[in-house]
Amino acid sequence: MGSEYTKRCTEEFKRDAIALVGSSGKAVTVVGRELGISSESLRGWYRKAEAEAEADRGEGRGGELASAGREELRRLRRENREQQRTIESLKKRLPSS
Repeated sequence: MGSEYTKRCTEEFKRDAIALVGSSGKAVTVVGRELGISSESLRGWYRKAEAEAEADRGEGRGGELASAGREELRRLRRENREQQRTIESLKKRLPSS
C-alpha cells in the first residue's frame, strides 16, 4: 500500500522523466532532484526502460550497438543538448506574465 509519503506518479510522468535522463546528459540524481522525486525510483524506472528497449531490439545483456548506431546516438544526444540550450535561452527572453 505504501506510506503516506509515497508519491504516486503517472506512467506519462515516468516516461517523460526517463526521456529527460536519457536526453539531458544529466545524472539521474540531478534529474530526480529537479523533478522532486527519489533518485532511486527514477534509476529503477530508467533501468527497466533500458532493459525493455534492449529486449525490443533483440539485444541481450551486454549487447552492443553497431558502430553506426553508436555514432547516430551520439549525434542525436548532441543535437538534443543543443536544442535544450536553445529552448532555455528562448524561455529567458520571454517577458514574465
